[in-house]
Amino acid sequence: MSNEKIYNMAFDKVYPLLIAKAEKKGRTCDEVLTVTAWLTGYTKEQIDAAISSDLTYGDFFCQAPALNPSRTLITGTVCGVRVENVEEPLMREMRYLDKLVDELAKGKPMDKIIRK
Repeated sequence: MSNEKIYNMAFDKVYPLLIAKAEKKGRTCDEVLTVTAWLTGYTKEQIDAAISSDLTYGDFFCQAPALNPSRTLITGTVCGVRVENVEEPLMREMRYLDKLVDELAKGKPMDKIIRK
């Protein structure tokens, strides 16, 4: 799938998949909201509003209020791709969120997921 297709996917279609991935492993929607808010600077209410809007997944990241400067501490692989090596900046932001949700799903404690 091309990056443009991913960027143009509806946020309200993608985000529930991230929540489902975490919930399948015993984590909660609230925990996914927490890591998303930490990464992007959105409040939980703003994330809920984005889910109810026609916002694209790409625009969700492009319009993020305050991308966390500590997000660059997120390393590792998602789908065989090292997140820190993703060249396209917007795709890297998306991969950061994927990695955070992966860490949740793998049972990593929240204080280890939220880098400081």
